[in-house]
Amino acid sequence: MAKAKLQTIEVTQQEEMAAAFRRQIRFWIIAAVGLALFIYLFSSILLPFVAGMVLAYFLDPVADRLQRLGLSRIMATILILVAFLIVLVLGLVILIPILASQLTDFIAKLPEYLTRLQGLITSYDPKWIEQRFGVDANSLREGLNSLLTTGFGFLTTVFQSIWSSGMALFSIASLFVVTPVVAFYMLLDWDRMIATIDSWVPRDYVDTVRQLASEINVATAGFVRGQGTLCLILGLIYAAGLTLTGLKFGVLIGLFAGLISFIPYVGSLVGLVLSVGLAFVQFWPDWIMVVAVACVFFTGQFIEGNILQPRLVGKSVGLHPVWLMFALFAFGALFGFVGLLIAVPAAAAVAVLVRFAISRYLESPLYKGHSEASEATPTQSRGGKNASN
Repeated sequence: MAKAKLQTIEVTQQEEMAAAFRRQIRFWIIAAVGLALFIYLFSSILLPFVAGMVLAYFLDPVADRLQRLGLSRIMATILILVAFLIVLVLGLVILIPILASQLTDFIAKLPEYLTRLQGLITSYDPKWIEQRFGVDANSLREGLNSLLTTGFGFLTTVFQSIWSSGMALFSIASLFVVTPVVAFYMLLDWDRMIATIDSWVPRDYVDTVRQLASEINVATAGFVRGQGTLCLILGLIYAAGLTLTGLKFGVLIGLFAGLISFIPYVGSLVGLVLSVGLAFVQFWPDWIMVVAVACVFFTGQFIEGNILQPRLVGKSVGLHPVWLMFALFAFGALFGFVGLLIAVPAAAAVAVLVRFAISRYLESPLYKGHSEASEATPTQSRGGKNASN
């Protein structure tokens, strides 16, 4: 009789846990759908607000450190934003004219460079490939020429898209007016907002929500702050190194390669292919300069892997490169430039939630089934009998 009651109580508890879990799933699915619908409907006006929130999130640790040094929150906020805006304006004043000039010149000379590179390839007669592998030399030349044409056409489209997006971004007056205001108030009230949101969480689930929020924050902070700083440093290293080698468009290629280095190996690989291709056109047959251009990226990879990555990012990000690329494409296609800004935090949040859901599933009766519980009860009862004997 007691055994039957115990089993009934266990089944009831399992059903209550399953029902609570289903309620949580429904709530969070509805919340996620509502958030996605909100972003989709208002994506055209959200850019300065999202940019202000990202800026405040990026600078919040600096404000906390200044507070620990004795400054008030409002003074720390004013000081940080003024310094950030000064650095940003100076950077734009210096870099934008250089990048605009190099990009215009690059697009104008691209057909000439493509013709010269094709000439270098077609001047080489790979008879040994035809003899060893049975590949026709003319077909190989045509295939390489087609590949080069397609590749350079794709890169031209990418550069033009990035530049037009950047020009559209900087031509929006509201971005310069609204973003600093949003960032100021968000940075000023950041801790208060976090505490208010924490007070809204149901008390039964507050520990779980706090743990998930902490994991999401660690992943997002490690990427946004650590990887963002790493990309800027790599961009400066590549730009300076390529400029010192005398490569044309070194600043443009170096900064571009550094800024897309948040996807591991993609930035350095794209920059290496672009710069070495231009080095062949510009320096051929001087192999030493071509090797020097390639060494810039190898040196950058060494500095990134052994110095910058361990210090700035560490192992706290936990975002797989494939998942990150999918998130960038998906959110960019759905929400435009705003989607690109929220893709990384959203990818980190989804990854943490998926790991949490899998861990709960592995502990649930849906995974374990009832056989484990039924096998445990007789064992416990036999143990009790042996103890009584």
